[in-house]
Amino acid sequence: MDAAIWIGSYQVSSYSLVVLVVKVGVVAAVFIVVVFIVVGVAVVVVVVVIEVVVVLVAVVVEAVVAVLVLLLLVVVVAVVAVVVVVVVVVVVVAVVVEVVVVLVVAVVVEAVVAVLLLLVVVVVVVVVVVVVVVVVVVSCITTDRF
Repeated sequence: MDAAIWIGSYQVSSYSLVVLVVKVGVVAAVFIVVVFIVVGVAVVVVVVVIEVVVVLVAVVVEAVVAVLVLLLLVVVVAVVAVVVVVVVVVVVVAVVVEVVVVLVVAVVVEAVVAVLLLLVVVVVVVVVVVVVVVVVVVSCITTDRF
């Protein structure tokens, strides 16, 4: 027969007490399992959200770094292009100046040489004319042909 237990002013059978304890234990176990599942899911969700945020931040940082590197590359290419253009302009100007100077010097030298040759020709012609005049005069004097 079932023994009676007194709880305060109430009389409870031991079977009812065992059933009550088992029910409370089952409810507590279910509550603990549900709490662990909810907490576990919450922890997993938080970890996944943190990982997604970290990955997004890493992607954004990598994109920013890639854009900065690209901008740096564009700046370097622009600077190199400017330097190349400046060097080409300087070389072209130097070549043009050198050609102009060489041509001017050559023209001046040729002009001086031409003038000197002309002077030599004039001197030779004058000398020849003087010699011819002297010869004619001397010939006329010596032969009395005036």
